[in-house]
Parts: sequence; C-alpha cells; structure tokens
Amino acid sequence: MSRILVIDDDIQVCETMHSLISRMQLTCENAQTLTQGLERLEAAAFDVVFLDVHLPDGDGLDALPTIKEAPSKPEVIILTGKGDPDGAELAIKGGVWDYLVKPSPIKNIMLTLNRVLAYRKEKKRQKPPMALNLEHVIGKSPVMRACFDLVAQAAQCDSNVLITGETGTGKELFARTIHANSLRANGPFIPVDCAALTETILESILFGHVKGAFTGADRDRTGLVKQADTGTLFLDEIGELPVSLQKTFLRFLQERTFRPVGDHRETQSDFRLIAATNRDLETMVLKDSFREDLYFRLKTILLPLPPLRQRKQDIKPLALYFIDQICNIQGKPTKGIDGDVFAILEQYHWRGNVRELANTLERAVVAAGEGKTIFAMHLPPDIRIKVVKNQLQGRSLPAPPSPPGTDPLPHPGISDPCPHIPALREFRSDMEKRYLQNLMQETRNDLKKMLKLSGLSRSHFYALIKKHGIDV
Repeated sequence: MSRILVIDDDIQVCETMHSLISRMQLTCENAQTLTQGLERLEAAAFDVVFLDVHLPDGDGLDALPTIKEAPSKPEVIILTGKGDPDGAELAIKGGVWDYLVKPSPIKNIMLTLNRVLAYRKEKKRQKPPMALNLEHVIGKSPVMRACFDLVAQAAQCDSNVLITGETGTGKELFARTIHANSLRANGPFIPVDCAALTETILESILFGHVKGAFTGADRDRTGLVKQADTGTLFLDEIGELPVSLQKTFLRFLQERTFRPVGDHRETQSDFRLIAATNRDLETMVLKDSFREDLYFRLKTILLPLPPLRQRKQDIKPLALYFIDQICNIQGKPTKGIDGDVFAILEQYHWRGNVRELANTLERAVVAAGEGKTIFAMHLPPDIRIKVVKNQLQGRSLPAPPSPPGTDPLPHPGISDPCPHIPALREFRSDMEKRYLQNLMQETRNDLKKMLKLSGLSRSHFYALIKKHGIDV
C-alpha cells in the first residue's frame, strides 16, 4: 500500500487530507513542521509528500532537495495557500510533480495523486540507474546529487546537453564526466572556446580548410568538428558567440554536415553536442542577442550547476581533496587543516565558486611553507577580512523594538509582578520583520546584496517580505 506524507502547519488541512487519502485506501501521516516531516522521511518510506511552502520552522522550497533525497526518494506535490509564480517556477525546476494552491478541489487532488502514483509505479519498473564514474567530481549535498541524476540521464542517451552555472562551478568538468560515462567514452572530447571565435577564423577552426584555400594555407587542416567525429564536441561559453555567427552554428548542428574552407565537397561528422554558458540565454533570447532556434536546439537536456554557496556541506570534502592534490603536485606531504579554516571557508561567499576555492587553498599551502598544518592565518587576508566584516555587520543590526503595548523584558533581580511577555511566535515574527527592514536599509534595496548578506534563497526572501507586507 502506498504511503503519503502531508507536511502542513494547518491542522484542518492535515485532517482533510488524511480523510481523503484514507478513503483512497492509502496510508497517510501528517507533520505540522518541516523538522517533523524530515524526521518521518528518515524513519519510514513514503511514495508521495504533499508539502506546504510557508512552515513555522522554514521554507518548504528550500528543503525540497533534502526531501527528494530522502531514503525513499518520494515524489513531491506542493500544496500552498499562497500561489507564487516565482515559487512555482523554482518548485518545478526542483523536480516537484505539481504545484497546487489551496483550497484545491478534492477531485483535482485525487486525480493528481493517482497520476503521480502511476508514474512512480512505472518508474520502479525501469532498470536501476547506472553507476557513474565521478572521478574528480566532489559533492554529496542534495543539490549535487540532483546534478548527478541529470548526468546519468545525459550519459544514457545522445541528446544535446546545455550546462549552465556561474563562473568556476565546474561546467567543463561535468561535460567531461558526461562524455566519460557515455557510449562515446572511447571517442575524442573536443572543447571549443566560443568566446575566442571571430567571423574571420570561425570556419577555418571549426570546419578546417584545404591547401591553397587562402594565403598561408600551405597544407590541409582538419577542423575541430571533424576531430570530434565519434566523440563529443564541447562548445564552451556559447553565450559569447556573436549573433552573426549563430546562424552558421545552427545549420551544422542540425545537419551535422559542413564544407571545409576552399573545398567544394560536403563532409559529415558524427558527434555528440554539449554546450556550456554562465550567461542567461533565456533573457538573451528575449533581448534578441541569442537566436531562439539555436537556444532550443542546445537545451534538449538542461543541467544547471549550483554555486558553491548553495552547497556548503561540500566545502570540507572539496578542501581536503584540493589540499591533497596541491601537495602532491608540489611534492610535499599532505597538510592537515585546522578547524577554524573550515569555519571561514563555509562563511565566505565564493563569487568564483570551486575555482576560487582551489586557488585560495593553493595560496594557503604556499603560505604554510614547511608547516604540517594550514591555519586560518594562512588564508588570504582579503577573504578573512570579508568574513569578519560580514560577522560584524550581522551583530551590529539594531535590536528590534518591543512589540506594541509591551515593555522590555525585565533584568534579573528587578521586581515586576506582572511582566507582559509576548508569545514566542509573535516576538520572532517582529524580530524577523525588523531584520528585513534593516537589511533593506543597509543594502539600499540591492537584491543581490540582501541575498548575499542574509544567506536566504530568492524564494525564501520573497516569501518573508510578502508575509510581513513589506514593499521592495
């Protein structure tokens, strides 16, 4: 019998869902907080989770990766009282089955639940996922495990892949990982830096040329496209490709045929295409700076890589890996790492992501010299300064005012026969609102700065300002 978990702080909703699911002859359990829900998911297997977004102890969307990576790998249906288009987008990108808004008709809930159970039953019949070769790929966080699932999907087919992510997140590493796990693993992996291509050299570099095609062409040259035959062609920084060159790309991606410069014959290349970018191609399409048809051609499988600040639990294993690797390259014994170093690394923002972390640790190894341990003092001063400043800014925020009609809490030893102490939930809500107001004032409503300082996700931030009726 299928088991369903409802995570919602509204007891009436929980009771209604329990009654409905029981009538469908399914087993149902309820949890009123995110913590309770996660504990139940660790203790027992569930097929489906109905998840509220705004819970007393956290944001359901922020917990989505953890829920989906629970031992039973449940399907998730969002059931929320406040429909939010941005939240719906984040939820669907996070892999939820559906996004329902309360009050939702009973018939719709039953229909959705029956469909998701049929989907789950079908999925269980499929062959187990392949074992991936993840050499040099470090990460056990929920967001990284979701990436590995997409890598496994991409490795089992020959479809085009578009890898997106900030600078330094490891886009080429993931492209090589897909190639290494695919049926083309024995073929070549040919990277192309699109940012370096201009109209004058594009055709010669990609498609090659024959002897005498132009001044200086003293011999035939095989282009990168032909070199990728039977393997993978990796188009790095595809977002930097000028619009004038995108039409040329589109044609040969569609036909897999091309003509070397100076040759009258068409030739073919059987390659698998993987592209990568740190640009927002969807926005570029809207601004007519990237061809829509090329964008759709590239993103058959979309693999978005998370920034390092969203996978902080991976920082320690990454640091250990890089220290070991750096010491081996430099011919030194592997150094230990003091606990304070990890604390600083986990609090830093890492605008350059994994690449910046690796460079930072290399500088630390050099600074440590012949010492056996890397201490916080060996980290670059600019990183330590930024972490300390962020800590001090957090502590220097003004204390929230007492709720209306209340006095400050009395000091120990001062007699007050009847102090008015607000409910914890009311006091916490007031502190939360005051924090948001100070945050907005300090950053002058700069969204990127607010998210960086607070550590909140975009969806959680918007949920909080809506909850407190704050205008941005």
